[in-house]
Amino acid sequence: MKRHLVSATILTLAAAVALTGCSSSAGDSGSDGGTAGTDDSLSSVLESGTLTVGTEGTYRPFSFHADGSGDLTGYDVEVATAVADELGVKVAFEETQWDAIFAGLEAGRFDTIANQVSITPEREASYAFSTPYTYSTGVIVVPEANTDITSFKSLAGKTTAQSLTSNWNTLATESGATVQGVEGWAQSVALVEQGRVDATINDKLTYLDYKKQTGAAGLKVAAETEDRSESAFAFAQDGTALAAAVSDALATLSENGTLAAISDTYFGADVSK
Repeated sequence: MKRHLVSATILTLAAAVALTGCSSSAGDSGSDGGTAGTDDSLSSVLESGTLTVGTEGTYRPFSFHADGSGDLTGYDVEVATAVADELGVKVAFEETQWDAIFAGLEAGRFDTIANQVSITPEREASYAFSTPYTYSTGVIVVPEANTDITSFKSLAGKTTAQSLTSNWNTLATESGATVQGVEGWAQSVALVEQGRVDATINDKLTYLDYKKQTGAAGLKVAAETEDRSESAFAFAQDGTALAAAVSDALATLSENGTLAAISDTYFGADVSK
């Protein structure tokens, strides 16, 4: 019942947006830019019947293939699927490497990104965001025998493996580390295990899942951020109507326990609040 109520509300909102655009066009018929500011991000998704989502597909436990080659699954994938259901549309995933994912959003290859995108002031200047659906901290992962790295300050002069467009890369750089660029978590943790870099910074949930899946023998957490990060769906800067609709869907999924259930499946805890 809630899904249909949300869908009806969204359709009403989309209609209002469309009417506003038409009204502006009529009132500004003498202007070349009368409809330039119209936000059709929501109406275009509802009309097409599909929410297209950019995601890595290699970022366990958020977006990955079961057994390496099975169906796309993960926390973010399941949340995005549930959101699409609330919107009353299908979901289609476009797998894209992290370093190219924002370019894909800007080029219109997908409507949104669901890939643990942390909300930062820099990103908020260029993109629209939904309300968060994940809260976590960042951790420094090092070899178990390492005693030199005990805080973020002690990363100065050390080498870390990071995706160059991630917020973890920014944190590593600000901490004085030399960064070796990688494509994602799998490559970065492999370099740590092989002793080719001193450490990697990543989401605590990623490390906990890796530990759950592999045991993470020979690795440990050296330090943890004091502040929690907030991850949300990212949209093009002019996609605020769709962002608002997704936020409404997330609120419903939180209220009915869906987000908590998905969280428990992957982390054994509710990371959505």
